[in-house]
Amino acid sequence: MAGARRNAPPREEVLAAAMEMIAERGLEKLTMAALGREVGMSSGHLLYYFRSKDELLLRTLEWSEGRLGTERGRLLAAPTTARERLDAYVDLYVPDGHRDPHWTLWLEVWNHSQSADDDARERQAAIEGAWHRDLVALLAEGVSRGEFRPLDADRFGARLRALLDGFSIHVAIGLRGTSREQVLSHVKEFLDTSLG
Repeated sequence: MAGARRNAPPREEVLAAAMEMIAERGLEKLTMAALGREVGMSSGHLLYYFRSKDELLLRTLEWSEGRLGTERGRLLAAPTTARERLDAYVDLYVPDGHRDPHWTLWLEVWNHSQSADDDARERQAAIEGAWHRDLVALLAEGVSRGEFRPLDADRFGARLRALLDGFSIHVAIGLRGTSREQVLSHVKEFLDTSLG
């Protein structure tokens, strides 16, 4: 009798392995064959579950965002001032540095979004929407408590996230003169000026 067929690993294990490969080897080394070897599955078996590498990347991003969402929820529920929680939000948003795996994955998914189908675009919008809703709620809370000057939380949140995205891309791609520390300093100065 042939050896017992190995059970397919749980989907979360596959997604965690994909994220780990991106962190250790870079996105260009993440192939279905390499991931299959990592988790003990054939590339065909992976394609059965994920249909394409783009779908695998989007699912990995959703999995990573779920973990970040849990962390974001914990930070935003902390019994501190709205400004302290806003600083924690910014700290979580900005990449850890050049080739941050989460941002590397985000950039790849964004790059493919022009040709993505409606379902993929809606899923991307859901990820963006969660970050935006949390930020708007936090800004509105800060305004209602008198910590922030009166402002349109939705409009200010959209502008702040655009600023964070621009700076974060610079950090993630390793643009010279744009370190994480410099970005956090720029954003702190912008918030001090804008919310006071």
